[in-house]
Amino acid sequence: MTVRVLVVDDHDIVRLGLRGLAEAVGDWEICGEAADGRTAIVKAFDLQPDVIIMDLTMPGMNGFETAMEMRSVTPNSKIILFSVHNLPLPARNVGADAFVSKASGIRELVATVERLLPREREAETAAAVPLS
Repeated sequence: MTVRVLVVDDHDIVRLGLRGLAEAVGDWEICGEAADGRTAIVKAFDLQPDVIIMDLTMPGMNGFETAMEMRSVTPNSKIILFSVHNLPLPARNVGADAFVSKASGIRELVATVERLLPREREAETAAAVPLS
């Protein structure tokens, strides 16, 4: 199963880096990108991604405001706030499913996505194993 990811960050280099990570992971697909909260909400509604990886500090709407509004347009998407600011408790208070510090590295981000979508992965693995 491919994990469909919406990347929301106002820095091109971060979006490009997450696109490279998706290629390295192999079963992630970047289904969309946004550089601000308003665009992200529209894309989340249209694309219904499995996971939204979103920065906190963006022009217009910050990640907290965006996550609160996004929760109503895409209730099944997992929202990961991804930032240099270490604010995990407020992230959960706004409807995000997880917080990952950009300083923690790639492994932590990948592990967080894997933790948030375990059932889909287990079902895929079970389906791929022959029963006879």
